[in-house]
Amino acid sequence: MAQVTEYREFLRTLSNGSVHRRFDPYLDIDWDSPEFEIDASDPRWMLPDCDPLGAHPWYKAQPDEKKIAIGLWRTANMQKVGLSFESILIRGMMQYAMKLPNGSPEFRYCLHEMSEECNHIQMFQELVNRTGVDAPGMKAPYRATSSLWHLAAYAPVLFFIGILAGEEPIDHFQKDVIRDGAARPPALLRTMEIHIAEEARHISFAHRFLNEHVARQNRVGKGVTSIAYPLVMRWLAGAIMAPPRQFAKEFDIPRKVMREAFWQSEESKAILRGYFGDVRMLAEELGLMNPAARKVWKACGIDGKPSRYRGEPHRQAHAA
Repeated sequence: MAQVTEYREFLRTLSNGSVHRRFDPYLDIDWDSPEFEIDASDPRWMLPDCDPLGAHPWYKAQPDEKKIAIGLWRTANMQKVGLSFESILIRGMMQYAMKLPNGSPEFRYCLHEMSEECNHIQMFQELVNRTGVDAPGMKAPYRATSSLWHLAAYAPVLFFIGILAGEEPIDHFQKDVIRDGAARPPALLRTMEIHIAEEARHISFAHRFLNEHVARQNRVGKGVTSIAYPLVMRWLAGAIMAPPRQFAKEFDIPRKVMREAFWQSEESKAILRGYFGDVRMLAEELGLMNPAARKVWKACGIDGKPSRYRGEPHRQAHAA
């Protein structure tokens, strides 16, 4: 009973945060101000080193004009990927929430989160529109099947693992972009700040949801979850962070470069592993890091040390 009461209080705190600390994409971003105007020749669009392609020697060797154009296209496309993922999240979470019984402590917060995700979709699409890039978003196979992904909500634990698999890479990437201290276009920086602030609640909920629901699973259920966990993480990391083929064609990026950047070079492998420090920490807390699961994490290329705390920068030694 004490655990149920504490969970209700946790969800009430998150819901109150959504009421009293929320953002509107058309009130909190002055899209038409000169400061937020999108300039396609702005050098601040160049990709940072925390981007798998931005860290590649081929990209660094390109003339500035091409680096800017590549950075603008990739940035716009990542916004498109983000809003597509948010739409899947909304559909699945609505499906889950509508099956909750009266008095469920999760219902109100789920609706708050969906409202915020709708705002994120508007915010990301507005930025895409203003870049002038006709960004397609995810790779074609993912786009073709994404309308079915929300059906995973019939297996809530699997669905919320998928939510984290999509949210964590984007969140970690955006935090790394801000931490590197380099100048960024104000419109991009503001969308990142808003997204990070609200995703903190969303990620907290997903972590706590899994704590509550995995604890109710029997031994077989936990065993299946322990194997599915890294597989879903790796699959969605590819869907979220790797660009479609159109990107390489647009800028004549050699296939070898794309393979190395996503995810064959040692640098890109380290970036990929870094996205999942927090979810490795969660897997340890949930008792899902058994010997078989550890082998799957390693086979997926996303093994490594768990974070010591949520949001810990994953390249401390590199930065030092």
